[in-house]
Order: sequence, then C-alpha cells, then structure tokens
Amino acid sequence: MDAQNQPSIKMLGLKLPTDPRWVNIVEKNIEEILTDHAYCEQKAAATAISLIVSFPEYTDLVQEMTALVKEEMSHFKLVHDKIIERGWTLGRDRKDEYVNQLLRFFPKGGSRTTQLVHRLLYAALIEARSCERFRLLSEELEDIELATFYRNLMVSEANHYTMFLGFARTYGNRKEVDAKWNELLAFEAEIMKELGKKETIHG
Repeated sequence: MDAQNQPSIKMLGLKLPTDPRWVNIVEKNIEEILTDHAYCEQKAAATAISLIVSFPEYTDLVQEMTALVKEEMSHFKLVHDKIIERGWTLGRDRKDEYVNQLLRFFPKGGSRTTQLVHRLLYAALIEARSCERFRLLSEELEDIELATFYRNLMVSEANHYTMFLGFARTYGNRKEVDAKWNELLAFEAEIMKELGKKETIHG
C-alpha cells in the first residue's frame, strides 16, 4: 500500500490527530510499546468472543467475529515474537486509560440492539485510533524493521474499523447510528487532548 492509499485521519473519521512527538516517547521504550500492543491484540480477540457470547443470534456477526478472533490472536503472536526476538519477555498487562474513559460515553442499559450498536461503535473507534497510531509509527519510527511491521498491521486495523462501523449501521437505525458515531468521535477528541504522553498504543 503506497502513501496515497494509506488510511488518513479523515478516512478514519477521527477529529484530532496524534501529536507526532508521541513517537519520540515510544522510541525511548520499545519494549513497553510492544508489551502494550500485545495485550491490545489479546483484548481485541476477547471483544470479538464477547460479542459472539452476548449476541449469538446475529449470524453474520458471529461468523466475522470468529474470523477476527483468529486474526487478532495471530497478531498477538507476531508481536510476542518481536518481543522474544529482541531478548525480552512479555510484561504484565496494564489499564488502558483511553478505553476506560471512552466507555463512559454511552449510558448503560437500553435494548439489546442499542447495547450491540454501542459496543460496535466503541470497537470501531478503538480500531480507527489504533490504525492512526500504527500509521504514525510506520512513518516516523527510526527502527525500519518495526516501521515496516506497523505498516503491515495498519491495513488490518482499517478493515476492522470499517467492519464494526458497517455492522453498527446494519443493525441500528442508520441516521441514529451516524449521529451517535459523530458524538462519540467528538468525545474521543476531547480525551485525546490529554493523552499521547505515554509509550502505549492508546495512551
């Protein structure tokens, strides 16, 4: 994928780009970003499993989430392999401040359809921000091997973002879903003003 075809922040819908100086923080502790990234892939797989368990009647969703679990765990292995190659071991998981703040946006409760749509929108946004961060890493990291690694993963994140958003629009009222999506994007932009200061994928 050339630079012109790479997912831009406009394509991803994000309203606030990550400050490029975040990459400078990452470069000072590559071990930390790889550990955090590994757990992000695990959590993405867990999200897909949770959607299957919670909404088994949505056959198309179950099929896609089954495939996604395999893909996310394969990505986990790729990241874990990078950690091992560099002579490190996987560190402990840590709280994801970005996701914890994001989850405060939608009120709890509502119909099953409403709950599903909200979870799909959260998932879409997390994938979009991950994609944006991966693109930044692919463009700015001095470590050429890792830059290439993140460029390859970036495309998958973009595809996941469009998949989750597409399901939300399919299962919910399109007009209402798009309104909620735009409100969530604005909320996320406010969160991002205080982040970008840690060597974590979303922090």
